[in-house]
Amino acid sequence: MQIWRFVAPGLYQHEKKVLIPFTLLSSCCFLGGAIFGYLVVFPPAFRFLISYTSEHLTAMPSVNEYFSLALRLLIAFGVIFELPVFMVLLAKVGLVNAAFLHTHRKYAFLLAFVIAAILTPTPDVVNQLMMAIPLIILYEISIVAVWLFGRKVLPDFKKEDDSLATP
Repeated sequence: MQIWRFVAPGLYQHEKKVLIPFTLLSSCCFLGGAIFGYLVVFPPAFRFLISYTSEHLTAMPSVNEYFSLALRLLIAFGVIFELPVFMVLLAKVGLVNAAFLHTHRKYAFLLAFVIAAILTPTPDVVNQLMMAIPLIILYEISIVAVWLFGRKVLPDFKKEDDSLATP
């Protein structure tokens, strides 16, 4: 609220109308991603780390390590759930459109698995898939969101009449 009260006086009315929905949607997406990460991904990730125990090796995670793992997962999933909002923002600026995202889908899928391999704190394939699959689904949602809410590109009119051309 303090940031909004600082920034709002410098914004035009049309900028406020755009910024408020983006802020609310971005917050909801981040919270949804954090909740998904904590409820769906964190339990198998923690079980995987605890699975290294044996009769000679006992897992004794500290509170600091537990919170560190949980926080990394919450932030990672919160950030990746921002993808549709980020793509719509890029589309509003004019950097991407739905056709571009559709044609570059195979590179996005590859990038989703690379990002999942980097961001997942545990080195197992299951947790990487649990991050890559939502990322791919969010990319598909991004294509639809950009198609619905992105900048509508006006057709490029070519000068066909030579009388209008400047000498």
